[in-house]
Amino acid sequence: MLRTIVVFAPIIAALAWVVFNIQKPAREQFNRDFLGKDWFHLRDKQVVVIGAGLAGCEAAWQLANLGVTVKLVEMRPARSTPAHHTDEFGELVCSNSFGALSPDRAAGLLQEELRTFKSLIIKTADSFAVPAGGALAVDRSKFSKSLTNTLSTHPLIEIKRFEQLDLPDKETITILATGPLTSDLLANKIQKFTGIDSCHFFDAASPIIYGDTINQDIVFKASRYDKGDPAYLNCPMHKDNYINFRSELIKGDQASLKYFEKESANFF
Repeated sequence: MLRTIVVFAPIIAALAWVVFNIQKPAREQFNRDFLGKDWFHLRDKQVVVIGAGLAGCEAAWQLANLGVTVKLVEMRPARSTPAHHTDEFGELVCSNSFGALSPDRAAGLLQEELRTFKSLIIKTADSFAVPAGGALAVDRSKFSKSLTNTLSTHPLIEIKRFEQLDLPDKETITILATGPLTSDLLANKIQKFTGIDSCHFFDAASPIIYGDTINQDIVFKASRYDKGDPAYLNCPMHKDNYINFRSELIKGDQASLKYFEKESANFF
């Protein structure tokens, strides 16, 4: 049987799953059903990680720091997706936020656990955090550039830029971390292999507005839900402003739906 992990999960939960399942064997609580032998024999083999998104980057980092040689495969820029804009690793295409910082929230608690396990993703997010009230938000560009540089310069990580068209052979220990933007050909093969009909995730792209285009005489800063620092710009409107805004919004040009958005068009 192909020894493969398929990662299709939300950001923080996926990172936690990757870290815990990689470091668990290192604490001599390894999963014998998956490996079939002692964890440390992995050091004589190369693990292939397909997909340099958040989960793939974390998996490659954790393995390499345990002394395991890693081949990290990323199809961009040879093949891009409708949502990506760069060829950097861990590009955040739907949000710049990792969720709540507070440890009394699920996302915040997982972040703290990931820091304990020396997560590369969370460490990088902390390094390039921007004010966002009670949330961990990052400068997207600096975040992904830093991830790319860190992994590309690790002595045990080999970077390969090509589109993976087939599932690896059964002798290759592989982590499939291609996420929701997996190319159609590989996604079809994953579905056939797993028997799962719906490996699907959808989120709206978050637009970026340049700060110097905002009239600072009108807006005011406030926190979100009265939590954290006042880091959000609020744009107040009186009734006439709002009616005019709504009218112009309805008349405005609409973005063309991409092929993967059409089935969800009724909701957006």
